[in-house]
Amino acid sequence: MNLLLLERDDWVDADCVRLGGRRLQHLREVHRASPGDRLRVGELGGLQGEGELLALDEASALLRVRLEAPSPAKAPMILLLALPRPKMLKRIFQMVTTLGVEQLVLLNSYRVEKSYWSTPWLAPEAVREQLVLGLEQARDTVLPTLTLAPRFKPFVEDELPALMAGRQGWLPHPGSAMTCPAAVPGPQLVAIGPEGGFIPYEVDKLQAAGLQTVSLGARILRVDTAVAATLGRVLP
Repeated sequence: MNLLLLERDDWVDADCVRLGGRRLQHLREVHRASPGDRLRVGELGGLQGEGELLALDEASALLRVRLEAPSPAKAPMILLLALPRPKMLKRIFQMVTTLGVEQLVLLNSYRVEKSYWSTPWLAPEAVREQLVLGLEQARDTVLPTLTLAPRFKPFVEDELPALMAGRQGWLPHPGSAMTCPAAVPGPQLVAIGPEGGFIPYEVDKLQAAGLQTVSLGARILRVDTAVAATLGRVLP
């Protein structure tokens, strides 16, 4: 926890917050904090600053906070991701948040199993928990936008063109002649397929929307590895 995130219900005064639960446990067991310690804090959706620990016991922690610094800017990046296996969702949510992706779109695909859309990991509270963990890691306070697109064709035909406006789009796909570019400036959109990749029909639709197929090399990557490899390459 590189940033202690504060939420609206934490405030007990104009400049004081009271924390419990997971954050209290982290202060006690990881930070081994004691009154007088100063900690990096940030308000969810707002500014960052410093918190002075005033009191700490088994029930709660009381901090006086001063918030004055903005969070790091988001990368102008949209990740369009075929809904992966549920066990991958937790680490992907945290990863894209830590890397500063501004919007994540989870998309249906022919090779996405229907049961994936009913996973409890897509419940709003479960998603939010993982995104918050990513913010804490990156010292950020602003959540990325999450969009669910359970119908491939309507999304790609009706919504994707607007998302692509003013952006460069990359579609890592085995056999592509063009090597994936590196450190690309400006707004971008990256599309990552499911295990086994997008089928030819889906590739054609994504290309028609303006995405360029690119190669990440000869090796076939798992979805979470492909996300990390692609974002790590194209983000400046």
